[in-house]
Amino acid sequence: MLELINVNPSSGEPIYRQLSEQIVRLIVGGQLETDQVLPSVRQMAEHLSVNPMTVSRAVQQLVEQGWLERRRGQPTRVAKRESCEPTSSAQLLKPQVDDLLSQAKQLGISQQELKKLIDSCW
Repeated sequence: MLELINVNPSSGEPIYRQLSEQIVRLIVGGQLETDQVLPSVRQMAEHLSVNPMTVSRAVQQLVEQGWLERRRGQPTRVAKRESCEPTSSAQLLKPQVDDLLSQAKQLGISQQELKKLIDSCW
């Protein structure tokens, strides 16, 4: 699981948010399944070369949002999602797509040019 996560310290986005968003994507994408045990906070911090408090903050945020589950004396696990409104992969990407479209319009890139660019990068 750790090999699927990376953070960019020079990004404008806080590291804890990068980490929590990536974990949610792994859950929604099926790479992390219900009841799967996550590495410890210390292991994740060491692997990512970040402060353990940063990882702890991301994990706590996901626990509060219902994505992860913590029980005293047990490792953190992926929680069972019983939401009426399941989160889809497309819903998670929508904000980034909106940003991309906004930037493309500002740069004067046509829809066809953008499609070609996406196809070439895919």
